[in-house]
Amino acid sequence: MKTLLTTCLMSIACMALAQKPFKPANKAYPADEVVVHDPVIAKEGNTYYMYSTGMGITVSSSNDGMKTWHFEKPVFETTPQWTMDKIPNFRGHMWAPDVIYHQGRWHMFYVCSIGGKNTSLIGHISSPTLDPKAKGYGWEDHGMVIQSVPGRDMWNAIDPNIIFDEEGTPWMSFGSWWEGIKLVKMTSDLMALAEPQEWHTLSKRPRSFDFDEDNAGDAPVEAPFIIEHDGYYYLFVSFDYCCRGTESTYKVVVGRSKKVTGPYLDKEGNRMDRDGGSIVVQGNEKWAGIGHNAAYTFEGKDYFVSHAYDRKDGQSYLFLREMKWDSEGWPIVEP
Repeated sequence: MKTLLTTCLMSIACMALAQKPFKPANKAYPADEVVVHDPVIAKEGNTYYMYSTGMGITVSSSNDGMKTWHFEKPVFETTPQWTMDKIPNFRGHMWAPDVIYHQGRWHMFYVCSIGGKNTSLIGHISSPTLDPKAKGYGWEDHGMVIQSVPGRDMWNAIDPNIIFDEEGTPWMSFGSWWEGIKLVKMTSDLMALAEPQEWHTLSKRPRSFDFDEDNAGDAPVEAPFIIEHDGYYYLFVSFDYCCRGTESTYKVVVGRSKKVTGPYLDKEGNRMDRDGGSIVVQGNEKWAGIGHNAAYTFEGKDYFVSHAYDRKDGQSYLFLREMKWDSEGWPIVEP
């Protein structure tokens, strides 16, 4: 039996078990033994910080180049009352954070939702440092950025990711199921949607008309992440099914565009907003499914980070690999 750094449980059905208070362990856990969901990573000084889905947003840190990880206290030790007021039955199990440094502060965007419905919102906090021991550490609550409402919106306000275009304008991609992945322009301080609002659809899969608008439907795409590389913007999204243990079919696909707003084309020239996407990584004999990724450059190397469902026990482990690029400029990730 592996030793596990348990940062969250893999399915909505198990969320009730995740309501127990967080208890940090004074122990280093090897990266390949970390159980995690929807991980993102940031580096400050010589320390890497990983944030992921969990009660109050789960946090772990590494001081040895991401080889081993330690528990830290969660971002939120108590659930903000306004999130529970906005989302019925929400009790603090926060999803899919994104973290980025901008204008002298670290900004984090996170999700409050209950699953299965697009009763969801994206919140925003910021801190001058990621180091819990540093002077001035503390996350300031900036409230809600955007909310999806069943029966009104054919999109889901989850899985946020911030990207700056060539002019320095910030954009937020987000979305899951329904009518796919959206992109919306942000204000320069990241505090709100820019006005007049500018929206784009980045990735979309065919959805059956048999489903009501308040149903997620049968067009599984989620977890956008955009990076810039050699003059292109690359959009990664996850196709198919997460959170089913050994039955998970998660996979990551990619497309690229000269403009952050798209359209994003895959290797064959198919548009991602018309069901396109070239596979980056998918399940194999070890992993049932791999998905919900982020991508970074640290110390001159590019990295792909996600979670992956082990075929032996169905757990979602940290999947962290160096990302290479082929001769045509497409990302390569070895599973």
